[in-house]
Amino acid sequence: MKKIFLFALTALAAVPALAQKAGQPVPRPKLVVGIVVDQMRYDYLYRYWAKYGTGGFRRLLGQGFSFESCNYNYVPTYTGPGHASIYTGATPSVNGIIGNNWFERESGRDTYVTEDKTVQPVGGSVAAGQMSPRHMLSTTIGDELRLATNFQSKVIGLSMKDRGSILPAGHSATAAYWYDGTNGAFITSTFYMPQLPAWVAAFNQQERPAQYLSKPWETLLPLAQYTESTPDDVAWESSFRGEKTPTFPHDLPTLSAAPPAAVTALTKAAGEPTPKASPRNLDLIRSTPFGNSLTADFALETLRAEQLGQRPGITDMLAVSFSSTDYVGHQFGPNSVEAEDTYLRLDRDLARLLSEIDKAVGKDNALVFLTADHGAANAVGFLQEHRMPAGGVGNTAMRDSVQRTLTRRHGPGNWVLDFGNLQVYLNRPLLAQKGLDLAKTQAEVAALLLLLPGVAQTRTATDLQNAHWSEGPGMLQENGFFAPRSGDVLVTLLPGWLEAYSYPVIKGTTHGTTWAYDTHVPLLFWGWRVKHGESATPVQVVDIAATVARFLHIQEPSGSSGVPLVEVLKK
Repeated sequence: MKKIFLFALTALAAVPALAQKAGQPVPRPKLVVGIVVDQMRYDYLYRYWAKYGTGGFRRLLGQGFSFESCNYNYVPTYTGPGHASIYTGATPSVNGIIGNNWFERESGRDTYVTEDKTVQPVGGSVAAGQMSPRHMLSTTIGDELRLATNFQSKVIGLSMKDRGSILPAGHSATAAYWYDGTNGAFITSTFYMPQLPAWVAAFNQQERPAQYLSKPWETLLPLAQYTESTPDDVAWESSFRGEKTPTFPHDLPTLSAAPPAAVTALTKAAGEPTPKASPRNLDLIRSTPFGNSLTADFALETLRAEQLGQRPGITDMLAVSFSSTDYVGHQFGPNSVEAEDTYLRLDRDLARLLSEIDKAVGKDNALVFLTADHGAANAVGFLQEHRMPAGGVGNTAMRDSVQRTLTRRHGPGNWVLDFGNLQVYLNRPLLAQKGLDLAKTQAEVAALLLLLPGVAQTRTATDLQNAHWSEGPGMLQENGFFAPRSGDVLVTLLPGWLEAYSYPVIKGTTHGTTWAYDTHVPLLFWGWRVKHGESATPVQVVDIAATVARFLHIQEPSGSSGVPLVEVLKK
């Protein structure tokens, strides 16, 4: 009887949202804005709290709803899979985005997550522009919004990174724009349009990247006030190329004076002239907080030029990803002054974006969510300096170790085709030629890898296809495994251990593991029908798309496994 009563209350609670007069549209916000902060750990919300202003992170927390225990439920925790998971509500086992790159058995080479040689660049170089979402195997929340409105809704993605723009925007997006450092422009591909809109071309002609790089990167506050960070010059930070030490001020005019090697390596597309390359290294802006400022500038212009949320009865969507936090984090590590300064400046950029949303549609007409595509580990050198367990493993060294052992045991041959994303890809045709059983060889390699420093666990593809884990690293690997693209043996590193192609890993940081510093990210909702509050209830990133779908009363994405987060839904 109690269950029936509770069900009735739940049903009644849902009535007001749908109880409309005949002929009235379904109640929806005018605008949905998804914000992803690349490499933002959950604790960054509070680490710099005293220095944040009132219009950015503190406004989102003070007026919105925060899920304090939001985690990714798969590995590897990288940018491509993170953005795909947020917007598809699916894990890599369903949406197919298992990494930023993976080994493609059919072609025998690595492929990039948004690579698409069937399309051409629009407004930029061949290398930067041949991109689309074709590798993603399920729809996004933007796709579902377009379907629900008979493609009247505008859905636009933008980021410095192509994958941070393309994957969130989805397959049927109105547009996706990303940054090309060879000409300092936001570009797209023929997957979306034959030429850039006039407003994008006009924005690019302002040459804002060059303007941002024309001044040194000074700290926003006096250096002595960066008490949440390590000293400015420590051994585990990487300098910019051309600098003697990784210290402020960073002389951006001098550092950006020389063009990057990629400029001289450009080639022409079929029948299309190569864009004029900039004489400066405009790609450097990615690794400064001003890459985020440029992204915010472009987001504001997108809102205005496309008049998002301005058409009666139509909901539009803007997906914004701030990438410079990731570049800075990789180079300097989470405990650096550079990282702190980047987040303090990002806070101001967020305030600008929220203010423009206020002007365009009003807080109560916009649904905004903010999360991250992954977190990050503390720098190995930093942890070791403070007597905490940490270390580094080299991908090349691990691959070579397996290759040498299999050669010694089974004879000469190219046994390991690839080692990436902490996965071994075995030469299956060679195994068949030698009469070796695939499952037994996978188990043999898994046992070999367990002997290497820093390795906590290994699992084979055969095990992942024939068993099930409900928690722990096994569950994360199972959710991140997609048989047509994943490797034969998957490795889990010890907490605090990082992978890299160079070895040992002592400078900067990375991410990708099963541990909380990589999986635990912020999740904030703000605006339209969002009640104020916070929750410690464990939730998953795949729940975001289902929650947005519930707000909009539309179908969740095709591969979604998440559930609506009822705590944020205003009664």
